[in-house]
Amino acid sequence: MKLLPRTTQPASDLREDLSPHSPKKKSRWLIYGGAAIATFTAIVWAFRPTPIAVETSAVTRGELHVSVAAEGKTRIRDRFVISAPVSGRLTRIQLKAGDAVQPGEIVAQIEPLTLTAPVQEALGRLAEARAQQEGVATQRPKSATLAQAQTRIQAAIATQRQAEASVAQAQAAFNQAQRDRQRAQEMAASGVISRRDRENAELVEITRAKELESATLAAKAASAEVDVARAALTVLQAEQRDPDYLLKVYDARIASIEADLAKLQDEANRTSVRSPSGGQVLRLLQQSAQSVTAGTPLLEIGDISKLEIVIDVLSTDALRIKPENVILVQAGAGMPMLKAKVRQVEPSAFTKISALGVEEQRVNVIGDFINAPASLGDGYRSDVQIVVWQNPNVLKVPLSALFRCDQAWCVFSVQDSKAQERSIEIGQRSTFEAEVQKGLQAGETVILHPNEQITTGTLVKSR
Repeated sequence: MKLLPRTTQPASDLREDLSPHSPKKKSRWLIYGGAAIATFTAIVWAFRPTPIAVETSAVTRGELHVSVAAEGKTRIRDRFVISAPVSGRLTRIQLKAGDAVQPGEIVAQIEPLTLTAPVQEALGRLAEARAQQEGVATQRPKSATLAQAQTRIQAAIATQRQAEASVAQAQAAFNQAQRDRQRAQEMAASGVISRRDRENAELVEITRAKELESATLAAKAASAEVDVARAALTVLQAEQRDPDYLLKVYDARIASIEADLAKLQDEANRTSVRSPSGGQVLRLLQQSAQSVTAGTPLLEIGDISKLEIVIDVLSTDALRIKPENVILVQAGAGMPMLKAKVRQVEPSAFTKISALGVEEQRVNVIGDFINAPASLGDGYRSDVQIVVWQNPNVLKVPLSALFRCDQAWCVFSVQDSKAQERSIEIGQRSTFEAEVQKGLQAGETVILHPNEQITTGTLVKSR
């Protein structure tokens, strides 16, 4: 094995290397020191907390709208569904959807032949009933017969009076004959007159008695004749009233026929179906010629310029909505925001099944458009917001910055790149923003969507 010769370093060189002030020693210390500093810096940087990237927003002042978001549908305020007024054969409707119509314009026609024939038949029955009513007068006693009966009564009364006068005269003669007989009997007893004169006086008394009896019977007969004449007049008067029930019968029959006739004439006149209002044809429900029954819907008519919007909202939201509230309507993409006003909140709610299958009590809110465009039609769906509160100058913060803390509302504000928890008081809330009443100032920065990693003092940085 061959050994290499060992080199020896001069003593002067060795003393130079061991000296702390030698250039080599200084460079070596510089290298070691730099490495140590770099290592320390890397260790400090490695254990330093990493800032969390967050979304932030500034607390600002501006206009705040509190609204109820819902879906609405346009509706013509006055819609007319025109139906067939009578049964019959409908002729083909010539109108088309969108055609303009005027009030009273004929929009449909039902053939009238089947209705005019019953009208003629009813007119014939009416004429017959009126003729029968006029014929009732022929069943009454004639006026001459009544006059004759009254004349007979008057004659009977005159005869009765004459008989009563004869009775009075016969009574007076009989009384005188009685007095003459009494005197004759007294005088005959005294011998003043003869027996023959006395008998003549008694004969005259008997004669006068018979005459009185005859006059009395004649008076009774005359009185009976008056009663008979009056009874005859009563019978004639009863016969005069007897046909009155027939008049009532015919009056009722005529009234019934006239009612039927009026109905038939009205139906015959309604075979021309007219528009009750001006507007446009919205839909044709029947167009082809066919037989229809009364009440069959034929077409819908409405004034497209008089639109309203119907919005169904939750009954709990309806409590906040008042008449004259502003409604912001987004009818379609790219269209400007339309405005309407609440006219009515309907007093009755209804049950509706939501998309999740939950029963909800909802209420219809009716609004009137302020600036509805001509292109907007009936039954168009729209997204709406009903403004229930607004303030043009309010301090506000995004809702996404809020979270609950001990039954209060809190936010994380950013101060010197660190998160600081702040308790605040809020007022009105919109869909995206809330009114700040206490706890923040305009211009401060808050963290949006804070999570569990963020606490007071956490380093943060804005994305």
